[in-house]
Amino acid sequence: MSVALPPIPFTKAYLAGDELSYLTESFSGPAVVGDGPYTARASELITKITGGLGSLLTTSCTHALEMTALLLDLEPGDEVIMPSFTFVSTANAYALRGAIPVFVDIRPDTLNLDETQLEAAITDRTKAVVVVHYGGVACAMDEISAIARKHGLAVIEDNAHGFGGSYDGRPLGSLGLMATQSWHGTKNIHCGEGGALIVNDAELLARAEIIREKGTNRSQFFRGQVDKYRWVDIGSSYLPADPLAAFLTAQLERFDEIQAPRLAAWQRYDEALTGWAAANGVSTPTIPAGCVHPAHVYYLVLPSHEHQLGLIAHLKARKITAPFHYVPLHSSPAGERFGRVGPQGCAVTDRVSESLVRLPLFTQLTAEEQARVIDGVLSYPV
Repeated sequence: MSVALPPIPFTKAYLAGDELSYLTESFSGPAVVGDGPYTARASELITKITGGLGSLLTTSCTHALEMTALLLDLEPGDEVIMPSFTFVSTANAYALRGAIPVFVDIRPDTLNLDETQLEAAITDRTKAVVVVHYGGVACAMDEISAIARKHGLAVIEDNAHGFGGSYDGRPLGSLGLMATQSWHGTKNIHCGEGGALIVNDAELLARAEIIREKGTNRSQFFRGQVDKYRWVDIGSSYLPADPLAAFLTAQLERFDEIQAPRLAAWQRYDEALTGWAAANGVSTPTIPAGCVHPAHVYYLVLPSHEHQLGLIAHLKARKITAPFHYVPLHSSPAGERFGRVGPQGCAVTDRVSESLVRLPLFTQLTAEEQARVIDGVLSYPV
């Protein structure tokens, strides 16, 4: 009698071991609200890994992005350049301030913002460039930063995929004026829902602390720097409770342990599938020289939309979940309403969105499970 194979999910949240004990300690202590001891510890670890000047925990990467819009003092009609191939939060954060997302196409190799199309999209209303390190593979930061400096623009790193990655020896998160992180349950390091803002300017970091605390100088009050705290700037409630930071701290302390199996699994996919992909017109991830990635995503770009749907269905029949990724923002209803497309269009974005498939990748992925995924891909008739 044949044994039914268990399903293989696309992702699975990982527990490093100390999360529940840290949670219990945090809930039992006097600092259960935000900015407690675990918030300080998690922030310290994030700053160390990203190489940033300072880090502030937030309730989500979305909120961290919204904070960058506030810190840039964006006004209605200002423009922010970004890729269309990204999650909606990247654009929504700036549209909320009345700014216009300007969508630039991606490179066909790394799926990152195409630096050769950046300058043509800049106008006298452009205030910032948001780069998204897709899959944790760094954008061409030297070229992008040089163009930004030439035009007096801020560079923001949406580093939701890239925690632990680097570019020419420099950690992702340290390359822009500000950077944002995600601790969503689908990320390598998580606390269910959470994020962080990394700030690489001392004055902005001080203001970010105020914005995160509803526009008050509450943090200064608790440090004894002022006699009472007041409303001093615009802001909102972006500070997570300390128990979330406790959970996150347990993850961050075991970062290398969490990463090692992911990196090994990513490498096994690449070794097993690169030959098949090249023979069948399928693209696999490109890692430029000098880039170190954190194994957040392993993807295949199929020759057509029909093959994208075909491979997803083929794997689903084998109880393997392998989803597509972003629907382009520029052609989404809100993207058409609040944003505009750069002068060179987004043809690569459109093609990749309709042909990309992501394979299961998580710390607990077993060799047997990964072999099933690889066999499923190799048995698909391209």
